[in-house]
Amino acid sequence: MTRTLTPSGDRFRSTDLTAPWRHVDTVLLGVVVLIVVTGTAMVYSATRNLAGGSGYMVRQGLFVVLGAALMVGISLIDYRRIADWWQVIYGLSLIGMAGIFTPLGAVVNGTKGWYRFGPFSLQPAEFAKLGVILAVAAYLSQSDRVDLRRLAVALGLFGVPTVMTLLQPDLGSALVFIVIALGMLVVGGVQMRHLLVLVALGLVAVLGILNSGTLDQYQKDRLTSFVTPDGQSYNVSQAQQAIGSGGLTGYGFTKGPQTRGGYVPEQETDFIFTVAGEELGFVGAGALVVLLGLMVWRVWRNAQLAGDTLGTLICVGIMSMMLFHIFENIGMTLGIMPVTGIPLPFVSYGGSSMMTSFAAVGLVQSVHMHRYA
Repeated sequence: MTRTLTPSGDRFRSTDLTAPWRHVDTVLLGVVVLIVVTGTAMVYSATRNLAGGSGYMVRQGLFVVLGAALMVGISLIDYRRIADWWQVIYGLSLIGMAGIFTPLGAVVNGTKGWYRFGPFSLQPAEFAKLGVILAVAAYLSQSDRVDLRRLAVALGLFGVPTVMTLLQPDLGSALVFIVIALGMLVVGGVQMRHLLVLVALGLVAVLGILNSGTLDQYQKDRLTSFVTPDGQSYNVSQAQQAIGSGGLTGYGFTKGPQTRGGYVPEQETDFIFTVAGEELGFVGAGALVVLLGLMVWRVWRNAQLAGDTLGTLICVGIMSMMLFHIFENIGMTLGIMPVTGIPLPFVSYGGSSMMTSFAAVGLVQSVHMHRYA
């Protein structure tokens, strides 16, 4: 433990340089604040002309406040202590996901993946992503070598929630679990030949799902429209028109014609990036992408600085989750990725996504702040 003596009048007081609060990642925190402010402004613009538009902002403000409190609370707890409870956290995640298949579950946009509480909705798959990251990180960090047995257990931990999301059906969230698994297994030390086999099996599974009766035809069309531009959905065509019309600097905040007219469906959630493209133009939308990229980079940096394998795996899992969310969400608005309904972290409207994103950053901060403990 390193201590220094600091003069204070006639006295000297010792200062613990390893105190967690001295190691807050201020860059990550500052970037998140900027993204949240920008996202809140985009949600305001997208909902101001909707019926009950003020209600959207009240709820989004509540989500931000609760999420920020959750981030601070998690960051103050040593991530190792949190990981000690991974079995409980993972079990609760599965219980939450299983509950949606009961009469308590609600159908939203053809997917039974939500709980409804009056004006509020809760999507357990969002929180389950962090539960799985904690579980796999804690399990893989128990050994320096990932043999076939440990690989099988890790795949089982990923596989259960992935199958449950496919049954909703929610292919987008299932893809997120797969990407998280790939990132964590690569860093966790899985042999390359095993990874190649897993990737091949994953591709076969996706093709099998697309050709099965699991998804409705309109869901298949949304997922494959980016491959055949002539068959793009109305959502994507309107999104591209909104972004393209923004030009270099955009129409100005709240002045986008597509946004004001409500022509882009689900604009406050899945297609929130179209608001930035139309009203802030290439410059503003590009700045938002840079901020999101900085956030992902800081998470990766914290993975490199982590004091142990557990911390590294937690950060890598969160980085994989965020990176795929960002790439997929922005990509589908541009028509280069399938439409899956994945939110943009800290930008899209929604409590589940917002609080999960804040909790994820809280975990990363905990890894950074407690690496000397």
